[in-house]
Amino acid sequence: MEETKYLPADFKTDQQPRWCPGCGDYAIFNSLVKTMAELGVAPHETVIISGIGCSSRLPYYTNTYGFHTIHGRGACVATGVKVANPGLTVWQVTGDGDCLAIGGNHFIHSVRRNVDINVLLFNNQIYGLTKGQYSPTTKKGFVTKSSPYGTVERPFRPAELTFGAGGTFFGRLLDVDLKTSQMVMMAAARHKGTSVVECLVNCVIFNDGAHGWLAEKETRDDRIIVLEHGKPMIFGKSKDKGLILDGYQLKVVTIGVNGISENDILIHDAKCKDTFLHTRLALMEGPEMPIAMGVIRDVDEETYEMAMENQINEIKKQSSVKSFDELIDACEQWEI
Repeated sequence: MEETKYLPADFKTDQQPRWCPGCGDYAIFNSLVKTMAELGVAPHETVIISGIGCSSRLPYYTNTYGFHTIHGRGACVATGVKVANPGLTVWQVTGDGDCLAIGGNHFIHSVRRNVDINVLLFNNQIYGLTKGQYSPTTKKGFVTKSSPYGTVERPFRPAELTFGAGGTFFGRLLDVDLKTSQMVMMAAARHKGTSVVECLVNCVIFNDGAHGWLAEKETRDDRIIVLEHGKPMIFGKSKDKGLILDGYQLKVVTIGVNGISENDILIHDAKCKDTFLHTRLALMEGPEMPIAMGVIRDVDEETYEMAMENQINEIKKQSSVKSFDELIDACEQWEI
């Protein structure tokens, strides 16, 4: 049987996306439909679930099944859809407020259960839809409408939260880097279990330039490291910088200086079950260290659906009742 080839246009509706001009959500949307086309899963076998927020408008723009749920509850509905019909490919589109504030409890438990859903977490470090209040990822000290003297709270770091919940997949992408975006989304879709992808997006109205120092094309290669499993952790415009371990800390070195060669550079192991190095990589902060993009963690563990199916099959083997009719016959009965 000939494999059906899809185009990005097959996953778009006739609805014009309604985000502010210059919003990073446009780039994520375009990367997503390209990924879905390359993935080859039919639109009618794909579901997009969203909560509340600017990013959560996305189901209206995609030619798939979709559900625009209430605030913070996207993970609940996505879990229900996947467990009810494991054959579907399920994407959960959410924002840093929707996912990590009112939806935080649902998020960590979907990660803990390892439900086979793909979570795209749009992080612009602000509440955009409700007009500029600080969010769970807003940097401490940042002045917003709800923190006129600067927020005094420490921000959540999505990777740290994911690893703490036992997450099996974590990736990160930048809205303007379309190549890396598609690579990470494709890896997330192919991963069996909960895939969390932190999407660094720009809110041009309420937090313009939050990730601007990363997005600048001239200096991006020196400020970002794109991680790929099995490849050395090398970055820089001239590909002359790399990461090594200095005790328990990561350190940036220059290849060819102080006797450092490419053989000294760490090889990325996304499959390592231990989270120590994955955490160090995900929490790197500039300007001293590059910001990690790509697939940081991708380990194999039993999914929630697999565990349920295995349990049911085991109980069936042990039970003398093999059908519904046998169940009825096994019940106490009276004749009148």
